[in-house]
Amino acid sequence: MSLQELLATPPAIVAAGVDVFSDALRAQGAEVHDVDWRPPAFGDPADLAALALDARRAAANRTAVERVLAAGSQLVDVQPARAVLDLPDRMLLHAGPPIEWADASGPMRGALIGACLFEGWADTAEEAERILAAGEIALDPCHHHSAVGPMAGVTSPSMWMWCLQDPVGGGRAFCNLNEGLGKVLRYGAYGPEVIERLHWMADVLGPVLAAAVRTPLEAGVDPIDVKAILAQMLQMGDEGHNRNRAGSAITLRELAPALAEVDAPAKAISAVLRFIGGNEHFFLNLGMPTAKLAMDAARGVPGSTMVTVMARNGTEFGIQTAGTGDRWFTGPAQTPVGLFLGDYGPDDANPDIGDSAITETYGVGGFSMAAAPAIVRFVGGTVPDALATTERMYQVTLAENPAMAIPILGFRGSPTGIDVLKVARTGWLPQINTGMAGAVAGTGQVGAGLVQPPQECFEKALAALAEETRAA
Repeated sequence: MSLQELLATPPAIVAAGVDVFSDALRAQGAEVHDVDWRPPAFGDPADLAALALDARRAAANRTAVERVLAAGSQLVDVQPARAVLDLPDRMLLHAGPPIEWADASGPMRGALIGACLFEGWADTAEEAERILAAGEIALDPCHHHSAVGPMAGVTSPSMWMWCLQDPVGGGRAFCNLNEGLGKVLRYGAYGPEVIERLHWMADVLGPVLAAAVRTPLEAGVDPIDVKAILAQMLQMGDEGHNRNRAGSAITLRELAPALAEVDAPAKAISAVLRFIGGNEHFFLNLGMPTAKLAMDAARGVPGSTMVTVMARNGTEFGIQTAGTGDRWFTGPAQTPVGLFLGDYGPDDANPDIGDSAITETYGVGGFSMAAAPAIVRFVGGTVPDALATTERMYQVTLAENPAMAIPILGFRGSPTGIDVLKVARTGWLPQINTGMAGAVAGTGQVGAGLVQPPQECFEKALAALAEETRAA
């Protein structure tokens, strides 16, 4: 249709929104077609109104954000889990919200079996399954012990832990050591090579790292600033979740002088250096507790609608908020969409699993994909998708973290502090990039991709926050 023809015909008016606009046009004799469209919000309108009108909310969220941004992260020790987590001998920690053996997915079961074999509680996989099914091994979330674990996140008493401390608030957070990629325990593999590697990590890697961390501290050297490494990573092409190349290299540089001075056989030191240098995800297990420290600093702020935990156990996805303390709000875990290794495909992937979404909760990982456009080659999508994802996450967060600057966005701070109310109002769920574990126990990693929490988590959190508001 030409412009002349367009202007020669009566205008067609389509209105969406409040009726006052349509009524005004009709009063002038115009024909109006109303469209019943609303923003894609969710949640009970009464709950949304209760939170929106809560007089405490602005100040509470400001307090929570200030605590998150102020928190630091220093590497202060490396110790066995039984020493720092007060872990009973027959307890295993796992990623995500609480779960029982009967409800555990394939990779979670595989990791639990492997941990039993590693600890010597069972001699065969079948025996491990039997004692786990009988409830002879207690299961508890890592988050209940100020800890986090990637993927299955299974942590046993003999595993060595990074010990990080917040010099501002004094909080502590812990994470086991990263095994590398491929067939590893955290992806549910438990073959002989997996158990052999875990024993080497317990017998050699852990003690050597412990000496390398403690000796400089005892000599008065300042502890390694892990938060500063995370900030530097974002300016070097990492996003802190699925891409940790720069962070792992920086960590190796920081540890190398002390490692060279450890009183251990040269062969052991060489093996440790080779292991760290060949593991591009080595830093992930330092970045996660750094995020955990920051988010834990915001716990217990009445009236705050900020999310403090996002975690998955392979069956359920769970979140916690600053205003509701340790309560979990759960929904069914979704299966990531992305790229697969070898001949694996969508049918081989388990639903989302791992505590590593604490990085997104802090504002890095999927929230900072704009800082690491190369990540799309690993998780799928395009560079514009990565930029658009970060821009969208600004709409559901409370602040920008000036310490986590994103170069391509003019060094704008990463979007930090997920707001339950903003998520509900926009209908935009947080974006997570993640590895994918095989659905069958023992498989290992099958790919990597993108995933979001189920809306149900935020609906439950919204209702609970509104209930707390009315009771205040």
